[in-house]
Amino acid sequence: MTITIENERPEDFRVVEELIKRAFWNVNVPGCDEHYLAHILRGKADFVPELDFVLKVDGKPAANIMFTKSKLVDENGCEKTVLTFGPFSVLPEYQRQGYGKHLLEHSLKKAKTLGYEAVVIFGNPENYVTSGFKNCKKYNVAISEGVYPVPLLVKELKAGALAGKSWIYKESAAYEFDSRAAEEFDKDFPQMPKEYRQSQELFYIYSNSKMN
Repeated sequence: MTITIENERPEDFRVVEELIKRAFWNVNVPGCDEHYLAHILRGKADFVPELDFVLKVDGKPAANIMFTKSKLVDENGCEKTVLTFGPFSVLPEYQRQGYGKHLLEHSLKKAKTLGYEAVVIFGNPENYVTSGFKNCKKYNVAISEGVYPVPLLVKELKAGALAGKSWIYKESAAYEFDSRAAEEFDKDFPQMPKEYRQSQELFYIYSNSKMN
């Protein structure tokens, strides 16, 4: 078995979008929009192509991760550019086997060499604490004054980069999209039934939970 990690190329785009759909379908909500999000992200100013990676197993794409720039704003209005990632996708048949973590750690090392000091994401804490992510409150990062969502996670790539200040996280506008356009985009993909899964309830609980 040969495992490689390389930057996504134009010839990978459609295969990666199909991968993303399979990875996210019915996981957080019935159906998914993440494959459309990936499609539009590549053309956004905040997208970081150097951190758009595909992990392949024996030449077959098995996982993908995409990064964009976001901002932290301190109490004096000063801004710090940070990274966020997503979609971050692993084909169902390769999940829980270490491929995703391997891809994530590879991309974080590359991000550090590019000079980025922190990564801020919305994600399931159970998936990311083993990679050094912590709840946002430990770094005084909120989405508004005093609001610390449970799934807002932070990892410093440079130790102490966020210390001594209070921050408000500003996600890139690149993640905004028209749900109707996403539905139209999906019509060109193999169709899959929209169904309820218990993971959707977990997603709802985390998405609506905050730290005191």
